[in-house]
Amino acid sequence: MPNASLDKFIFSGGEKKTPFSWDTIYDIALGVARGIEYLHSGCDMQILHFDIKPHNILLDENFTPKVSDFGLAKLYSTDDSIVSLTAARGTLGYTALELFYKSIGGASYKADVYSFGMLLMEMVGRRKNVNSCADHSSQIYFPSWIYDRIQQGKDMELGNVTEDVAKFAKKMTLVALWCIQMKPVDRPSMSKVLEMLEGEVGLLQIPPKRSFYPPEVSVEEDHGSVHDCNLSKQRTSTLDNKGIVML
Repeated sequence: MPNASLDKFIFSGGEKKTPFSWDTIYDIALGVARGIEYLHSGCDMQILHFDIKPHNILLDENFTPKVSDFGLAKLYSTDDSIVSLTAARGTLGYTALELFYKSIGGASYKADVYSFGMLLMEMVGRRKNVNSCADHSSQIYFPSWIYDRIQQGKDMELGNVTEDVAKFAKKMTLVALWCIQMKPVDRPSMSKVLEMLEGEVGLLQIPPKRSFYPPEVSVEEDHGSVHDCNLSKQRTSTLDNKGIVML
């Protein structure tokens, strides 16, 4: 893909120096959400990706996003609301807690919803969600920091931006906070996520903070190893109309 992957643009120090406009960021978020929603409900089988992250979002010459790297994906019947996994899978920082702790809830498409929420947070903050080098300890875990600012009615420290840009950013942030709820039952479906992203920000409520967890949660009791995939070693063929890259 001509513009490589999303992480090159949203993380400081990346290879790509051209900043995104907020319109582009919002369009990419919508495109990724549509791609995941298609995987979950647009096929004869339910396709759960299990590794949604900026590195696996490829960008074409127009910055149209393509969900890529299906090395950890699993196929399930569309009737399966809870699915079976022999081991946790995904990339730490984007992996839903229920894939490690069955007491949280069963594995399902909500794991991809969680990963998408973490992706949205990184797009809004243009930084990793966990930054141990942050200037203030309260900013180390970005979702908690941004939640507190929204709850207190403070601005999101986006700099000198227009009112429309502020609305885009707030909408994406509120949707992300719903997506990263700790319990899968509290997260929306991808269809609902799309509805929220395409709707008015004034209709969105802030979720309860107690329902998402900080990065210090231990994963010592995991049920298997967590895998990461090397995209450069895969071959791709595209389905442009659905925003998908099959590997």
